[in-house]
Parts: sequence; C-alpha cells; structure tokens
Amino acid sequence: MEKTIERPSGLPERPSLNMSKLFKPMPSVTDDEVAVDPADYSRAEINASLKPKQKIGFLREMLRIRRFEQASLKYYNQGMMGGFLHLYIGQEAVAVGTVSLMGKNDHVITAYRDHGHALAVGMNMNECMAELFGKATGCSRGKGGSMHYFAPDKNYWGGHGIVGGQTPLGLGLAYGLKYKGLKGCALCFMGDGAVNQGAYHESLNLAALWKLPVVYIIENNKYSMGTTLERSSAMRNCLAERADGYGIVWDIANGEDLYEVRAKTANAMRRAHEQSLPTVLEVDTYRYYGHSVADANAKKYRSPEEIERYKSHHDPITLWKKRLLDEGVLTETEADSIDLAAKDEADTAVQFAMDSDFPAPKTIFEDVYWEVDNNTESGTTGRHFFGE
Repeated sequence: MEKTIERPSGLPERPSLNMSKLFKPMPSVTDDEVAVDPADYSRAEINASLKPKQKIGFLREMLRIRRFEQASLKYYNQGMMGGFLHLYIGQEAVAVGTVSLMGKNDHVITAYRDHGHALAVGMNMNECMAELFGKATGCSRGKGGSMHYFAPDKNYWGGHGIVGGQTPLGLGLAYGLKYKGLKGCALCFMGDGAVNQGAYHESLNLAALWKLPVVYIIENNKYSMGTTLERSSAMRNCLAERADGYGIVWDIANGEDLYEVRAKTANAMRRAHEQSLPTVLEVDTYRYYGHSVADANAKKYRSPEEIERYKSHHDPITLWKKRLLDEGVLTETEADSIDLAAKDEADTAVQFAMDSDFPAPKTIFEDVYWEVDNNTESGTTGRHFFGE
C-alpha cells in the first residue's frame, strides 16, 4: 500500500514551474524590447512606500557595483592584481535589493563573489579596490584579496573562498541573534553550486531544528563554475524546493526585478524577525562573465548568443532604469549623471589603490589570532581559561 506523505504545515504551495521558463531566457522578446516580469511587485507593501529618492538610490548603487567591477576587470587583466577575481556583473539587483532591507541587527555573509554585497552594505570603493591591489589600505589590510572582504562594523562577515563554507557560519550568526534575544536575521548568500555541499544541508537541518532566523539566498546564475545547472543538481522544479525535506519555507524570485527581490526578501526577513524561522530563497539571475576571470572556457560552455541575450534583454540595471523612466521619477540626463559619477568614483578608487603602500612584512603574523593581536593572557601564554 502506497504511503501518502503530507507537506508540513505553514509551507507555501509548490509553484507550478516550467524549468525552461525559470532557468532560461524569457521567450518572445524582440530586439527593441526589454523583458519584464508580468507580476508587478511595485505594489507590494515594502515597495509601495518607497520615495523617488530611494528608488534612484537603488539605481546609483547598482551602477556603482557595475563600474567598480568593470574597473577591477581592466586592471586585473593588466596584471596589477593577484589571486582570483569573481565578477558580480549581471547580478546587481540581488545584492542591492536584499541589502536595502537590512536593519540594525541584520547581518550579511556570502561566498567569494562578494564585491556587490560589500558595496551594497556601505563599504567604500577605496578600501575595496585597495584590497584587490593587495594594499595595506584595503578592507582586509591587503591580505584577503577579492574573496575576503570584511566589514564587521557594517554587519558584513565576508567573503569566503570555500564553496558552501559560509552556510554554517551564517547559521552561527543567526544562532547568536537568537541567543542574545535580538530581533534580526542573517542573510546568507551562496551560488547554485553550493547547494550540493554537505555543510549546507547540515545547516538547513539545524536551522529547522533550532528555529533560527537565517535566510539562505541562492543566487542561481545557472552555472556551477563551468557546469550547467541541469548537469550538476538533481531536482524536480527548483533548488529551493529541497527545503521541503527540512520543513523550511522556501520561495523563488526573479533577480532581474528589484521590486520582486525586495518583496520576496522582506517576507523571509519578516518570518525571521517575528517567528525566528529560517527561509530558503532562490533568486534567478545570471553572470555575464566566467566563474572567475581565470575561467578560460567561459564562452565555450555557453553560447555567445545566450550571453548577449541576457545583456540585451535581461540586464537588471537596464530594466530598473526603464522602470524609473516609465514611473517618471528619473530622466535620461539624471541617469547619465549618476553613471558618470559611478565611473569617476571607480577611477578615483583605482588611483587610491595605486598610491597606497603594500603591507609591511612584519604584519604577516597579524590578523591571524584575535587573542594574540589584542595581547590577552591566552594570547601571550597559550592557555585558555573557561568559567572564570
């Protein structure tokens, strides 16, 4: 006799998804059109109260990320930066839309594609660019590079190079909030490739068991390094649906629509704040460049036509700019001025980085152990004391 399995209460109905629609370019788009999602999330409560200044501010932040990334690519290709460089170009609406909802006790942690989130939380271009150049004025004193931005003063906890390694750390941030009785949540970002890591599933298990205020945000850009989603991940409809196995609420969002990103994230954060419950939110997005700049096959495992289609019809900045123009809160002249300011800021950051000094050799042993840097008893003696 076949056993019927009931879905846990409180979970949303499974979306009726067509994989070709969710993970591939929207159909029926002509050359002179810009694809938009038919659902209008501008009327969602979290968006209806936005002022024109705030909406224009979102455009400014997305353009700042775009111009920062383009400047980074230019000087990386000139051999002026070491290490890896994972570009966020094409995904800007995800970082800006989600981070715009953060309050005093909300925290962010992400993987190695971290520049967009860093700028979105308020880190300045100078410290971010200097870090790419390996300079002492960088946010991690020139020791972390592209994958390891940090800004604890802004509740931004990196920047992590191990695939999926940030997911249990995001869980820890959420645990700390609940332990301290603070009304907040942890926004833990990851790529679609991280969902197959064991640490992620262990984190989901504990998040559900302990009812922790964490929002796992899967930025699904469709390629785990150079492997398509269909070849790397077994699923029925979408990656977020795996949360069903842990009794965790899940949702999906169109990463091209900043209004939708904000609306779906706001729901998840409200659940964390008011009920101390986790959420898995999958955001459908796309990256224009390879997994990293060192990805020599970036144009081989996907067609040039596919990349150009996304650039032409699915660019989040173009879509948001068009939305604001249609709403009458922005003019073309204002948009051009904002873009030019972003370019100038990126150029200034490059010059700041070039003019800065490299870390002094003596600092190589600093920033390893907090106890040593702060000269505590355990740091000087190697002994740790508990319960005192």
